[in-house]
Amino acid sequence: MKRAALWPEHLLPPHHVPPPWPGREVRLDGTVTYVRDTPATSADAEPALYVHGLGGSSQNWTDLAGLLAHRLDGQAIDLPGFGRSEPGRRYTIPAFAERVVRWIEHSDRGPVHLFGNSLGGAVAVHVAGLRPELVRTLTLVSPALPFLDFRRSLQGRMLPLLAIPRGERLAAWRLAQLAPEVMVQQVLEACFADLTRISEQRRQEALEEIRVRYEAAHYTAAYVRTFRGLVSSFLRSYLPGAGSMWRIAAAVQAPTLVVGGLQDKLVDVRVAPQAARAIPDSRLMMLEGVGHVAQVEVPRTVARAVLHLLAETEEAGRRSDMAG
Repeated sequence: MKRAALWPEHLLPPHHVPPPWPGREVRLDGTVTYVRDTPATSADAEPALYVHGLGGSSQNWTDLAGLLAHRLDGQAIDLPGFGRSEPGRRYTIPAFAERVVRWIEHSDRGPVHLFGNSLGGAVAVHVAGLRPELVRTLTLVSPALPFLDFRRSLQGRMLPLLAIPRGERLAAWRLAQLAPEVMVQQVLEACFADLTRISEQRRQEALEEIRVRYEAAHYTAAYVRTFRGLVSSFLRSYLPGAGSMWRIAAAVQAPTLVVGGLQDKLVDVRVAPQAARAIPDSRLMMLEGVGHVAQVEVPRTVARAVLHLLAETEEAGRRSDMAG
């Protein structure tokens, strides 16, 4: 593990707030996966794939994907049951990873530069650890890798739901009691350290995303079942066996950037450094005054770290070619 470095700020595109990138429905293995494309702005851009967190969607990558479009031809997917994708049969890390693998194979764009935030970070580690030939580089933003002290997460309040039969019904009832505007405020306060960093445009987009959730009959079940699957993966990671996320992380071969926010309210802030220590070729960036979604809260900083990772990886490839 080493400290992440930053690409020069002045080499990034000028600041602006793009609208969400256009999306499309793709039928994959009998169900619809929703995909947003961020077209590359240069001919030599390489393929990238972005995977959102629990309760998030492909829109969570709008700003970062735009900042990287001169280097990366981006696609962001909605995981089954989230965003505008149809529900899935299983809501576990391996099941989500299988969908990501299937998308990479279906799109015939691999290997990709793979990005994951929170739940998406755990999914991305699973893909990179078990299918290394599909991943060029790996970027993890507040990855939801195992931790057992749920007092360090606002999600700990959901643990009782997992012990209640059909707990998703209680979650659906609770959701129905909250106005979309109230839910948006709660989500933003949980995910961001500094709410002043949220533009009015992004706030309105978040409100529209919440309304989509309210209209999706499957959403609360998908959320609760995914949270149950995530907690189960945490517990298995501290038991013997090949399913441990930490053992999978140790098998990751791709050059990796791990980003954590020191004011993260959802994932224990000790997880990002632990992930960087577990992954062999890793760089760590911990951000003061930043919460759970650094790619949304401080996208230019994250973009600079990603661009330095890409430059470093290219240079290592050139040296390897010369040595060969």
